[in-house]
Amino acid sequence: MSSTASTTLSPLYPNVKLVPRLNTERGGADHGWLKTFHTFSFAGYWDPRYQSFGNLRVINEDRVEPGEGFGTHGHREMEIFSYVVSGELEHKDSMGNLEILKRGDIQLTSAGTGIRHSEYNRNNKSMVHFLQIWAEPHTRGLKPTYFTRHFTDEEKTDKLVTVVAPVGSEGVKEEREGSGPAPVQSNVILKSTILSPGKSVEHIFGAPASGETQRKGYVHVIQTSGYNTGSAKGNRVRVNGGLELSEGDGSFAWGAAGDKLQIENVGTTPAEVLVFDME
Repeated sequence: MSSTASTTLSPLYPNVKLVPRLNTERGGADHGWLKTFHTFSFAGYWDPRYQSFGNLRVINEDRVEPGEGFGTHGHREMEIFSYVVSGELEHKDSMGNLEILKRGDIQLTSAGTGIRHSEYNRNNKSMVHFLQIWAEPHTRGLKPTYFTRHFTDEEKTDKLVTVVAPVGSEGVKEEREGSGPAPVQSNVILKSTILSPGKSVEHIFGAPASGETQRKGYVHVIQTSGYNTGSAKGNRVRVNGGLELSEGDGSFAWGAAGDKLQIENVGTTPAEVLVFDME
């Protein structure tokens, strides 16, 4: 995936390169109990162009039917976080954690040397909709750890709020529960916003890794209006004054330190958007 894409998609900040990843291009499947989309190669979906992006390995947008879920399975050497959009998600793991996650919750598992966990929708009335995100750790062999954070809709409305950030960053606390971003053992930042029509937010790229001239970014518009495998519809945003994205669409981005991603809601309803910044 090249960072030399046309700058006409980013007229406000022409140094930033954008490459769209449209809803219709994502992998995924309808398994009955699970409806899922894959931004990167995962399970039965494989595309050599989309294996990972920087240290970001997985963005799955999942909907799980009542009473269904992912049985106990193992992970190691991966940072795994869940962003709950609606419904209730039960997390149970080999570290002794048992928790029901709801809208606004962020759950982060640093798998380290290895954990086993399950994720179920125990609610017998409604589907759970969440994003499952994996990032590769910067250090191997760490002790497994678990964290949860909660961010209200009010906190995120028309503001770009950092919900996950690297351990050691300003405002990041290595506490199981608490305020501020969830701590991740990877050089990846996740921000979230709920944008009202006509409103905009900006993200400023951080410093690139040693020997690099740019950082990587990814913008994802959450599919809040319902499951849709066709052309994206619903909430609509414009990135850097050019590229327009609707629900389920995303975009890869490259920018030097100080470059910006501006996201403006050009639709008629609030749009929930995730912004990643990583090496």
